Amino acid sequence: MSATEPLAEGAAPPQGAVRLTIEGAVARVIFDRPHARNAMTFAMYEDLAAACGRIAADPHVRVAVFRGAGGKAFVAGTDIEQFRAFSSGADGVAYEQKVDSYVGALEALPVPSIAVVEGWAVGGGMALANACDFRVATPGARFGVPIARTLGNCLSVASLRRLTDAFGPGIVKRMLLLAETPTAEEMPAGYVTVTADVDAAVEEMCSRLAAHAPVTLRATKEAMRRLSLDPQASDHDIVEEVYGSADFHHGVEAFLAKRAPTWTGT
Repeated sequence: MSATEPLAEGAAPPQGAVRLTIEGAVARVIFDRPHARNAMTFAMYEDLAAACGRIAADPHVRVAVFRGAGGKAFVAGTDIEQFRAFSSGADGVAYEQKVDSYVGALEALPVPSIAVVEGWAVGGGMALANACDFRVATPGARFGVPIARTLGNCLSVASLRRLTDAFGPGIVKRMLLLAETPTAEEMPAGYVTVTADVDAAVEEMCSRLAAHAPVTLRATKEAMRRLSLDPQASDHDIVEEVYGSADFHHGVEAFLAKRAPTWTGT
């Protein structure tokens, strides 16, 4: 099932699907496997990669929203049944590399991304929610990577780097070593917006983001991504692209003329 082929409500196949719809400036991605709390199969990861590719290639998209179907989980990790096929440590290395690439594709989207968390965002779900720029959660939603008391596997250095960048080593150790799954209310300030009306909060955020300069958002995201990998990362190409853009010159003229700019993303 392609990520670009939306499924009818309740029609998710047993292996699940990732559904993408684009409405105006907003792309909406649904992890659709509610009977398994949206645990990701390898087919779903491939669908996610395809969805990210389409979002990145569409110049009309200004923001992307990611959400789990069913209202009980964002994503409850990777489907454990698939690990039965692993026969050696090399299978684990290949798996972690693939997961890193899928999470990296979400992290590298040129538009802001929002994770809507209802219920659980654990394991791979924690990685996907963390890769988004913003998180909006219902009260009591839980985050974590409790693999020390469940599967007995480990995370790649790339996955640990992303979590440590977000929380610092102290909280990551509590998540990994103590296998704690803190609620949304217990997460660090600014990490997640907690509200009983996630739909209203997400729509308000989408409206704000869609109204801002796409070149600024794109440049900021890419610069932050590079900085997380290398404190001395080069930014000349980013700065040159932004200051050479039509939107920057239009923004200057609009500001001086005291009128609202009309961004084109170019």
